[in-house]
Amino acid sequence: MKKKQTVDQDTFDPFSRSLGLVISSCEDGSSRCYLEVNENLLNRHGTLHGGITYVVADTAMGAALYTCLYEDELCATINCQIIYVKPAKRGMITCNSRVINRGKMLGMVESEIIQNDVTVAKAFGTYSIFKSDQYKDKD
Repeated sequence: MKKKQTVDQDTFDPFSRSLGLVISSCEDGSSRCYLEVNENLLNRHGTLHGGITYVVADTAMGAALYTCLYEDELCATINCQIIYVKPAKRGMITCNSRVINRGKMLGMVESEIIQNDVTVAKAFGTYSIFKSDQYKDKD
């Protein structure tokens, strides 16, 4: 039987870690991440930059899907739609993601970003699933 992948803080991507994104749980097709919003992540209006919100959602959805992949599989974002509901400000945001469907070649995942029990964004992502030997670093 093939072994499924595990995701934890150490296997999270370096870019997300550099922003301060922390994975608090990731198993069985779901993930929960959090980010402390500080002044370096704000836009000129004093709210969380939309690009950071997108990165949080995309990364958390990918992490949730990775728990449904086997060790010889990878995934990559094909499409990610995000709906900004309310502005996030300084303080903690939490992102909860769950796999809606894991097919042979595609995964569909949804995400909700919350601050102080208020939804600030919802996202829906479609991810390509492929064998890791199809991905070669071509330096």
